[in-house]
Amino acid sequence: QIELVKNFAAQAVIAIENTRLLNELRESLQQQTATSEVLRVISSSPGELEPVFQAMLENAVRICDASFGMLFRVEDGLASAVAMVGVPRDFAEFWHRGPQRPGPRTAFGRVVEKRQIVHIADVKTEQAYIEGESVFVAAVNLGGFRTLLNVPMLKENELIGIIAIYRQEVRPFTDKQIELLQNFAAQAVIAIENTRLLSELRE
Repeated sequence: QIELVKNFAAQAVIAIENTRLLNELRESLQQQTATSEVLRVISSSPGELEPVFQAMLENAVRICDASFGMLFRVEDGLASAVAMVGVPRDFAEFWHRGPQRPGPRTAFGRVVEKRQIVHIADVKTEQAYIEGESVFVAAVNLGGFRTLLNVPMLKENELIGIIAIYRQEVRPFTDKQIELLQNFAAQAVIAIENTRLLSELRE
């Protein structure tokens, strides 16, 4: 009987490991499919950025299990929302009013300043929120998000945009999800540069 239970224990370990490997394989396949889909949209929409940005965001939100996502263009420290997926109405309206200049302690401001990924597990523990920085508090309250991931879109070291995904519960993103969003950010930069070159070529 002891030997039988030992066998069951060994089988359980194998089953757990198989499940883990299958999940990793599914995640990897999902990421590859998403990247391919975005590349397909880029090649089929030369000179058009809107469908490319939408495809990126839709895939990022779905695969990273986010509540919603946004893509911003950045110019002179001003952020403009150019694509949105699943964004709560009030938060979308806030960005539709026009470009915003987020404060230096907001997640956005930190990306602008440092050109690095900003990943916040719980925005309500951030000093900018606790001390009532208006743009940050408005964003949190209108968007209802708790966890966020902002990835810079860099052309060399110039910040030209940011991809952001949000969760409406406290649940940090995984390393693989961060890596996927970095890939999308790199693709977005290439798409923007291709569009600029095509425009120059047409002229």
